[in-house]
Amino acid sequence: MTHQPTDLDKKAIFEQLWEITKELHQKLEARFQLHPDPSTLDLQPYRSLDGNINGSLTTFVASEIDWLVHSWLGNPESSNFSVMRLTTWLKSHIQVPHLAFEFGTYPNIFFYIDYIPRTELLTDLAYLDRYYEPVNQTFLKLQSDSRLKLFTSKNVYIRLFQSPVRLCYTGAPTLDILELTRTLAHETLDRWLTWVDAAEPVPEDARDALAARDLWLRRSSAERDADNQIAVRLFGSELTDRLVRSLWGGVGVSPP
Repeated sequence: MTHQPTDLDKKAIFEQLWEITKELHQKLEARFQLHPDPSTLDLQPYRSLDGNINGSLTTFVASEIDWLVHSWLGNPESSNFSVMRLTTWLKSHIQVPHLAFEFGTYPNIFFYIDYIPRTELLTDLAYLDRYYEPVNQTFLKLQSDSRLKLFTSKNVYIRLFQSPVRLCYTGAPTLDILELTRTLAHETLDRWLTWVDAAEPVPEDARDALAARDLWLRRSSAERDADNQIAVRLFGSELTDRLVRSLWGGVGVSPP
Protein backbone atom coordinates (compact mmCIF):
# COMPACT_ATOMS: atom_id res chain seq x y z
CA MET A 1 0.00 0.00 0.00
CA THR A 2 1.14 3.52 -0.75
CA HIS A 3 0.19 6.84 0.75
CA GLN A 4 -1.45 8.13 -2.41
CA PRO A 5 -4.97 9.46 -1.69
CA THR A 6 -6.69 7.05 -4.08
CA ASP A 7 -10.35 6.34 -3.31
CA LEU A 8 -11.06 2.71 -2.42
CA ASP A 9 -14.30 0.77 -2.83
CA LYS A 10 -16.34 -0.06 0.26
CA LYS A 11 -15.32 -3.73 0.35
CA ALA A 12 -11.62 -2.84 0.29
CA ILE A 13 -12.10 -0.29 3.07
CA PHE A 14 -13.94 -2.81 5.22
CA GLU A 15 -11.26 -5.44 4.70
CA GLN A 16 -8.45 -3.03 5.55
CA LEU A 17 -10.17 -1.73 8.69
CA TRP A 18 -10.93 -5.26 9.83
CA GLU A 19 -7.30 -6.17 9.18
CA ILE A 20 -6.25 -3.35 11.53
CA THR A 21 -8.43 -4.79 14.30
CA LYS A 22 -6.87 -8.22 13.72
CA GLU A 23 -3.36 -6.76 13.95
CA LEU A 24 -4.26 -5.15 17.27
CA HIS A 25 -5.92 -8.32 18.51
CA GLN A 26 -2.79 -10.31 17.69
CA LYS A 27 -0.71 -7.97 19.84
CA LEU A 28 -3.16 -8.40 22.70
CA GLU A 29 -3.14 -12.17 22.24
CA ALA A 30 0.66 -12.22 22.40
CA ARG A 31 0.67 -10.25 25.66
CA PHE A 32 -2.32 -11.71 27.52
CA GLN A 33 -2.98 -15.26 26.21
CA LEU A 34 -6.64 -14.63 25.51
CA HIS A 35 -9.24 -17.36 25.98
CA PRO A 36 -12.47 -17.27 23.91
CA ASP A 37 -15.55 -17.07 26.12
CA PRO A 38 -18.08 -19.79 25.23
CA SER A 39 -21.06 -17.50 25.77
CA THR A 40 -20.74 -15.85 22.35
CA LEU A 41 -19.75 -18.79 20.16
CA ASP A 42 -23.17 -18.79 18.50
CA LEU A 43 -22.76 -15.12 17.51
CA GLN A 44 -20.09 -16.02 14.96
CA PRO A 45 -21.82 -15.13 12.74
CA TYR A 46 -25.30 -13.67 13.18
CA ARG A 47 -27.67 -12.09 10.64
CA SER A 48 -30.40 -9.45 10.40
CA LEU A 49 -34.06 -10.41 10.05
CA ASP A 50 -34.00 -9.69 6.30
CA GLY A 51 -30.64 -11.40 5.80
CA ASN A 52 -28.98 -8.26 4.38
CA ILE A 53 -26.73 -7.42 7.34
CA ASN A 54 -24.23 -9.83 8.84
CA GLY A 55 -22.09 -9.64 11.93
CA SER A 56 -19.75 -11.51 14.24
CA LEU A 57 -19.14 -10.95 17.95
CA THR A 58 -16.33 -12.76 19.77
CA THR A 59 -15.47 -12.27 23.44
CA PHE A 60 -12.36 -13.22 25.40
CA VAL A 61 -11.10 -13.33 28.96
CA ALA A 62 -7.58 -13.58 30.40
CA SER A 63 -5.81 -13.48 33.74
CA GLU A 64 -5.57 -9.67 33.55
CA ILE A 65 -8.57 -8.97 31.31
CA ASP A 66 -12.13 -9.05 32.57
CA TRP A 67 -13.82 -8.81 29.16
CA LEU A 68 -12.62 -8.23 25.61
CA VAL A 69 -14.93 -7.75 22.62
CA HIS A 70 -13.86 -8.19 18.98
CA SER A 71 -16.76 -7.67 16.60
CA TRP A 72 -17.92 -6.46 13.21
CA LEU A 73 -21.28 -5.60 11.66
CA GLY A 74 -22.30 -4.69 8.12
CA ASN A 75 -22.44 -5.89 4.54
CA PRO A 76 -19.30 -4.76 2.70
CA GLU A 77 -20.58 -6.24 -0.56
CA SER A 78 -23.62 -4.00 -0.88
CA SER A 79 -23.80 -1.46 1.96
CA ASN A 80 -21.90 1.75 2.70
CA PHE A 81 -22.28 1.10 6.44
CA SER A 82 -20.03 -1.07 8.57
CA VAL A 83 -18.75 -0.92 12.13
CA MET A 84 -16.19 -2.96 14.07
CA ARG A 85 -14.97 -2.89 17.65
CA LEU A 86 -12.05 -4.05 19.73
CA THR A 87 -12.60 -3.11 23.36
CA THR A 88 -10.47 -4.31 26.26
CA TRP A 89 -11.67 -4.06 29.86
CA LEU A 90 -8.98 -4.76 32.43
CA LYS A 91 -9.45 -6.44 35.77
CA SER A 92 -9.20 -4.41 38.97
CA HIS A 93 -5.65 -5.47 39.91
CA ILE A 94 -4.39 -2.29 38.20
CA GLN A 95 -6.02 1.04 37.38
CA VAL A 96 -4.68 1.60 33.87
CA PRO A 97 -7.46 2.95 31.60
CA HIS A 98 -9.47 0.51 29.54
CA LEU A 99 -8.80 0.50 25.79
CA ALA A 100 -11.35 1.21 23.03
CA PHE A 101 -11.11 0.98 19.26
CA GLU A 102 -14.02 1.45 16.88
CA PHE A 103 -13.70 1.68 13.11
CA GLY A 104 -16.28 1.87 10.37
CA THR A 105 -17.57 3.29 7.11
CA TYR A 106 -20.43 5.81 6.87
CA PRO A 107 -19.40 5.59 3.91
CA ASN A 108 -16.30 7.65 4.77
CA ILE A 109 -13.77 6.07 7.10
CA PHE A 110 -14.61 6.50 10.77
CA PHE A 111 -12.31 5.86 13.72
CA TYR A 112 -12.71 6.21 17.47
CA ILE A 113 -9.61 5.48 19.57
CA ASP A 114 -9.66 6.11 23.30
CA TYR A 115 -8.47 5.31 26.81
CA ILE A 116 -11.51 4.86 29.07
CA PRO A 117 -10.87 6.51 32.47
CA ARG A 118 -11.23 4.49 35.66
CA THR A 119 -11.37 7.44 38.01
CA GLU A 120 -12.67 11.01 38.07
CA LEU A 121 -10.30 13.04 35.92
CA LEU A 122 -11.46 16.39 37.29
CA THR A 123 -10.14 15.51 40.75
CA ASP A 124 -7.51 12.82 40.16
CA LEU A 125 -4.96 15.08 38.52
CA ALA A 126 -2.09 12.63 38.87
CA TYR A 127 -4.09 10.09 36.83
CA LEU A 128 -4.90 12.78 34.25
CA ASP A 129 -1.25 13.76 33.90
CA ARG A 130 -0.03 10.18 33.74
CA TYR A 131 -2.42 8.76 31.16
CA TYR A 132 -4.00 11.63 29.24
CA GLU A 133 -1.42 14.37 28.98
CA PRO A 134 0.83 12.12 26.81
CA VAL A 135 -1.95 11.92 24.18
CA ASN A 136 -2.85 15.60 24.21
CA GLN A 137 -0.40 16.62 21.47
CA THR A 138 -1.76 13.93 19.14
CA PHE A 139 -5.29 15.11 19.91
CA LEU A 140 -4.36 18.72 19.09
CA LYS A 141 -2.45 17.74 15.94
CA LEU A 142 -5.44 15.89 14.51
CA GLN A 143 -7.65 18.89 15.20
CA SER A 144 -5.71 20.79 12.54
CA ASP A 145 -5.47 17.94 9.99
CA SER A 146 -7.45 19.12 6.97
CA ARG A 147 -8.05 15.53 5.83
CA LEU A 148 -10.16 14.78 8.90
CA LYS A 149 -13.54 15.92 10.17
CA LEU A 150 -14.22 15.78 13.90
CA PHE A 151 -17.04 13.36 14.72
CA THR A 152 -19.26 14.58 17.54
CA SER A 153 -21.95 12.25 18.86
CA LYS A 154 -25.45 13.65 19.26
CA ASN A 155 -25.83 11.54 22.40
CA VAL A 156 -24.84 13.43 25.54
CA TYR A 157 -23.96 10.24 27.41
CA ILE A 158 -21.58 9.10 24.66
CA ARG A 159 -19.83 12.48 24.73
CA LEU A 160 -19.48 12.18 28.51
CA PHE A 161 -18.19 8.62 28.21
CA GLN A 162 -15.38 9.63 25.86
CA SER A 163 -12.15 10.94 27.34
CA PRO A 164 -10.93 14.52 26.73
CA VAL A 165 -8.23 13.22 24.34
CA ARG A 166 -10.36 10.77 22.35
CA LEU A 167 -9.47 10.49 18.68
CA CYS A 168 -12.83 10.47 16.91
CA TYR A 169 -12.90 11.48 13.25
CA THR A 170 -14.09 10.71 9.76
CA GLY A 171 -11.98 10.94 6.62
CA ALA A 172 -12.15 10.18 2.92
CA PRO A 173 -11.95 6.50 1.85
CA THR A 174 -8.31 6.75 0.80
CA LEU A 175 -5.10 4.87 1.43
CA ASP A 176 -3.54 7.71 3.39
CA ILE A 177 -6.46 7.87 5.83
CA LEU A 178 -6.30 4.11 6.28
CA GLU A 179 -2.59 4.28 7.04
CA LEU A 180 -3.14 7.17 9.45
CA THR A 181 -5.80 5.09 11.23
CA ARG A 182 -3.44 2.10 11.43
CA THR A 183 -0.58 4.24 12.77
CA LEU A 184 -2.71 5.92 15.43
CA ALA A 185 -4.20 2.61 16.53
CA HIS A 186 -0.86 0.86 16.93
CA GLU A 187 0.67 3.83 18.74
CA THR A 188 -2.27 3.85 21.14
CA LEU A 189 -2.02 0.13 21.85
CA ASP A 190 1.78 0.12 22.21
CA ARG A 191 1.64 3.00 24.69
CA TRP A 192 -1.11 1.23 26.64
CA LEU A 193 0.91 -1.99 26.87
CA THR A 194 3.82 -0.10 28.44
CA TRP A 195 1.39 1.31 31.01
CA VAL A 196 0.07 -2.15 31.83
CA ASP A 197 3.58 -3.52 32.29
CA ALA A 198 4.62 -0.62 34.55
CA ALA A 199 1.40 -0.31 36.59
CA GLU A 200 1.43 -0.49 40.36
CA PRO A 201 -1.05 -2.98 41.86
CA VAL A 202 -4.30 -1.65 43.26
CA PRO A 203 -4.57 -2.32 47.02
CA GLU A 204 -6.60 -5.44 47.75
CA ASP A 205 -9.19 -3.53 49.77
CA ALA A 206 -9.90 -1.17 46.82
CA ARG A 207 -10.31 -3.77 44.08
CA ASP A 208 -13.96 -4.67 44.66
CA ALA A 209 -15.06 -1.04 44.37
CA LEU A 210 -13.02 -0.56 41.20
CA ALA A 211 -14.45 -3.75 39.68
CA ALA A 212 -17.99 -2.62 40.49
CA ARG A 213 -17.36 0.76 38.86
CA ASP A 214 -15.88 -0.92 35.78
CA LEU A 215 -18.86 -3.24 35.38
CA TRP A 216 -21.36 -0.43 35.84
CA LEU A 217 -19.57 1.65 33.21
CA ARG A 218 -19.30 -1.27 30.81
CA ARG A 219 -22.98 -2.09 31.15
CA SER A 220 -24.28 1.47 30.93
CA SER A 221 -22.15 2.25 27.86
CA ALA A 222 -23.62 -0.78 26.06
CA GLU A 223 -27.20 -0.23 27.15
CA ARG A 224 -27.29 3.53 26.47
CA ASP A 225 -25.92 3.30 22.92
CA ALA A 226 -28.44 5.18 20.78
CA ASP A 227 -27.86 2.75 17.90
CA ASN A 228 -29.54 -0.01 19.89
CA GLN A 229 -32.87 1.28 18.55
CA ILE A 230 -31.64 0.71 15.01
CA ALA A 231 -30.44 -2.75 15.98
CA VAL A 232 -33.93 -3.70 17.18
CA ARG A 233 -35.33 -2.90 13.74
CA LEU A 234 -32.58 -4.92 12.04
CA PHE A 235 -32.29 -7.93 14.34
CA GLY A 236 -35.39 -7.95 16.51
CA SER A 237 -35.54 -7.31 20.23
CA GLU A 238 -34.38 -10.76 21.38
CA LEU A 239 -31.14 -10.85 19.38
CA THR A 240 -30.46 -7.17 20.08
CA ASP A 241 -30.77 -7.80 23.81
CA ARG A 242 -28.35 -10.71 23.46
CA LEU A 243 -25.84 -8.59 21.54
CA VAL A 244 -26.00 -5.73 24.04
CA ARG A 245 -25.55 -8.09 27.00
CA SER A 246 -22.63 -9.73 25.21
CA LEU A 247 -20.90 -6.36 24.88
CA TRP A 248 -20.77 -5.93 28.64
CA GLY A 249 -20.47 -9.56 29.70
CA GLY A 250 -23.95 -10.14 31.07
CA VAL A 251 -24.58 -13.45 29.31
CA GLY A 252 -23.33 -16.97 29.10
CA VAL A 253 -21.02 -19.31 30.83
CA SER A 254 -18.48 -17.01 32.41
CA PRO A 255 -19.82 -13.47 32.90
CA PRO A 256 -17.76 -11.19 35.16
